[in-house]
Amino acid sequence: MKLEDAIKQRSGNTCELSGTTDNLVIYEVPPAQNTGADGSILISEKCLNQIDKKEELDSKFWQGVLPTSMWSEVPAVQVVSWRMLNRFRNESWAADALDMMYLDDENLEWAKATGDHTGDGEVQLHKDSNGNILQNGDTVTLIKDLDVKGSTLNAKIGTAVRNIRLVHDNHEQIEGKIEGQQIVILTKYVKK
Repeated sequence: MKLEDAIKQRSGNTCELSGTTDNLVIYEVPPAQNTGADGSILISEKCLNQIDKKEELDSKFWQGVLPTSMWSEVPAVQVVSWRMLNRFRNESWAADALDMMYLDDENLEWAKATGDHTGDGEVQLHKDSNGNILQNGDTVTLIKDLDVKGSTLNAKIGTAVRNIRLVHDNHEQIEGKIEGQQIVILTKYVKK
């Protein structure tokens, strides 16, 4: 039996976290120490995007999901539930759930392996001056005249910057071309 078929059969073709049947994907729980179906779960795209910090966390959604999924018999589901509960550990519902949850030593070590539980759960997204989320390939407009350091280029307000790229390690910066020159632009000076 193929991996995908085994996971779908185990989950009943529903998200193993939220129970939804829409837009399901297989998620390999990092780090990939458990191979096969034991190291992967079937989840919805909404769950995946929030786990991977590609969209802001929805506390009400997870509050309705995690207190149930944490009791799953599937170790990979337990690990993801524990990690997500830790992102919300400052909220009383999550702290209570974490107090009740039990992981054996091996699964607790797996859950802690990514270090995700040590952060505050804040998701750093690239946002424009109006709070709109930016993606690679978007077109943005400058909202301020910008002098480009190390160049004689002066980018005027209203200039369109097409096909931007997000700076991976800094959510306040994007890259784009203006007049054929690749520059770094602060997100607070652009709008989508």
